Amino acid sequence: MPKGFSLEQCRAVITGASSGLGAEFARQLAPKAEVLVLVARREEALEKVKLELSGTGTKVLCCVSDLATEGGRSDVIAFLAANGVNPNLLINNAGMGDYGSFASSSAEKTRTQIELNITALTMLTHALLPLLETPGGILNVSSLASTLPMPELAVYAASKAYVTSFSEALAIELAPKNITVSCVCPGPTPTNFSQTAKREDGSDTNRDGQGLLRIPPSQVVGEALKALRLGQPCVFPGLGVAIVSRVFRLMPRGIMRWVLKRRAGKE
Repeated sequence: MPKGFSLEQCRAVITGASSGLGAEFARQLAPKAEVLVLVARREEALEKVKLELSGTGTKVLCCVSDLATEGGRSDVIAFLAANGVNPNLLINNAGMGDYGSFASSSAEKTRTQIELNITALTMLTHALLPLLETPGGILNVSSLASTLPMPELAVYAASKAYVTSFSEALAIELAPKNITVSCVCPGPTPTNFSQTAKREDGSDTNRDGQGLLRIPPSQVVGEALKALRLGQPCVFPGLGVAIVSRVFRLMPRGIMRWVLKRRAGKE
């Protein structure tokens, strides 16, 4: 059983690395890593992160790819081969949400959300596993939302429940192969998530009380990397999120549905 993954001289692939948590993972790993492969759709934003890391001495490569497509995921594997990168760490950070009712959601945005949050994470992990040098590590970004059936964010919460369950199962499967798998489930964090999740008409969802749980991206990433180092399968960063997640997981589902129904009724 792996006791955890050492970050020293790691060769990491980070998805969704152009901003938010992905860029913060790159910042915190750069002083330790040998190679960082930053993956995202926006080339200009990726290059900006690369420039920010230029003084660390770490080799930083930018792979422009749309992970919501099968071709985009294949491009990542081809990029690693073309650049001679033998990764030993995969950070599946790319993801998106959609604020508003499921019935009024765009079919295209819903499909893209599932492709990115579930299919891309699953299939990129599957494709990289044969290439992952050991001891290796996989860190998946889930969400506190994975513990709840969330009205107005139904597909996102359900997709993150998949990520958490998938990660914990992989942690058991891959332990004998000396691959550590961890999952981080952050609560509200100031990133670009909310801007992407809003509908075109600017409609939002009820976010009452989130301020009490909000922590900076640096803390989320710091606790996530610590969990990977220690071999912890799942971490809820921040004291408030850790407490609330335990309450959510222990709460009877009937009571949870009643609470969520009352909350939705206040909108």
